Amino acid sequence: MSDVLLRFARFGVLLFVLGLFPLAAHAAGPSKAELEKTSKAALQTLLATTPAAKSLNAQAVAVLVFPAVKKGGVMVGGQYGEGVLWRNGKASAYYSTAGASYGMQIGVQKYGYAMFFMNETALQALDAAQGFEVGVGPSVVLVDEGMARQKTTTTMKDDIYAFIFSQKGLMAGLGLQGNKLTRIEK
Repeated sequence: MSDVLLRFARFGVLLFVLGLFPLAAHAAGPSKAELEKTSKAALQTLLATTPAAKSLNAQAVAVLVFPAVKKGGVMVGGQYGEGVLWRNGKASAYYSTAGASYGMQIGVQKYGYAMFFMNETALQALDAAQGFEVGVGPSVVLVDEGMARQKTTTTMKDDIYAFIFSQKGLMAGLGLQGNKLTRIEK
């Protein structure tokens, strides 16, 4: 099944490059300085508006922030974004997130997300296999707005917590989806 998801991811990235998102200037990704600036601003906004994220940040060994992931499709979709891994308040690595989906879907969306790595083992898994597919490897818990209000640092015991924020646009559908995080050079 992983080969199928990889094929869909490649097709999704191809759709992205061919004009699903007609922002040719951003197809190559933002500069290192721009990516760090937008990533840091996105993290600061998330921490200021979401108490659970602020609590997790104090205990996390690192935080991977994707300030702007672009997603879209009709039946077959793709998504792509670049982010910064923050460790001890400093940019320590850069990653891309790419994915594909197949099924009944239509729309275009832009959003950010942050992943709080709560232990070294979870962080090491990020690079162990040259990135990982979300849903494979360490346990990743997606924290929605309602869950964030109920969680405290004593009830949060998983490896990685992910927050989605700043959603714009509309994407509706039901289908099979894969997502891979890969370290990149900036």
